[in-house]
Amino acid sequence: MSNRQPEARLQGLWSDLVPVTTVAPEGSVAPRGSILGRIRFTDVPAEAALDDAAPLLTTHMTNEHVRPVEEIWRTALPVRTGVAGDAVFAEDGEHLFYAVRLGPQPVYRRPVRELYANALEFAWEHGYTDLVRMWNLIGGITSPNAEGMEIYRDFCVGRAEAFAASADRFPQLSAATGIGTLSPGVDVCFLAAKPGRAVHLENPRQTPAYKYPSQYGPKSPSFARATFLKDVGAPESATGTLFVSGTASILGDDTVHPDSVALQTEETLRNIGALVGGDNLSGHGLDGVGYDVKDLDQVKVYVRDAEHLPVVRNIVESTLPADTDVSYFNVAVCRPDLLVEIEGVCR
Repeated sequence: MSNRQPEARLQGLWSDLVPVTTVAPEGSVAPRGSILGRIRFTDVPAEAALDDAAPLLTTHMTNEHVRPVEEIWRTALPVRTGVAGDAVFAEDGEHLFYAVRLGPQPVYRRPVRELYANALEFAWEHGYTDLVRMWNLIGGITSPNAEGMEIYRDFCVGRAEAFAASADRFPQLSAATGIGTLSPGVDVCFLAAKPGRAVHLENPRQTPAYKYPSQYGPKSPSFARATFLKDVGAPESATGTLFVSGTASILGDDTVHPDSVALQTEETLRNIGALVGGDNLSGHGLDGVGYDVKDLDQVKVYVRDAEHLPVVRNIVESTLPADTDVSYFNVAVCRPDLLVEIEGVCR
């Protein structure tokens, strides 16, 4: 991971990934802007809290194979922070960051439905009606719950029921990641914006997740493959930030290359290339903008098996530019036959 600082837009939203235990090198420039939210990936979970007046979500996603990092979302606008029940939030008049932890549950459907219902109600009441990017960090994601159902499928039922109840307010799904953690419970956080700026994208190589057949669970996952957030003050333009959902080696709705982490990593990168390319963005009404997989930054790579980390690292780092910010995590992916998942941001 490089120490390159993100480019600050005057009225934009940007993030940086910083090592938790590393002191910034002498002479480096501190990132500008107010903190909208922080996600700390470390070796123990904690309740969402205000830390130094900023929302902090702490999730257990590192072990002896990978180093702790913190993702910091920043804005150039003044920030107001607060507590809403078990959740913490910050808003700047254009963007909302919201984070909450749900402790271990025997069955997740009902508490996840309630958690999401509260989160969507909060975003709606505060006027942030464009959902932009969601993270669902799920302990034991492919393990069984108390009734024998896979926890991710259990989680997806509650989330889908909450979105169905709010379909008139939030008719479109945003970019999201559903990934495993190393402790029981669920950590949820999201970014939302004032209306009129978000465009949600699907991938021409993949079935939309919300249309998956029932073999993947009683309710399909509730997310889009990517969300493009137009810059503040230019809602009709195609300048902004593209948030790429957690992406894996899936064609249509099928896992491909189940026995090869190298082929899965390469297929995942091809999927991202198709998703962010100009043809796909143009097909979603975003003319004049497009990216290459090499434009991906603020990258998080999730690898199921520790012994596969060197292989995945080699492929990723030989594909992306040397100054790309990349962090690795040794956690389970949402299907037992998926070995790697990748997400990031294109600007």
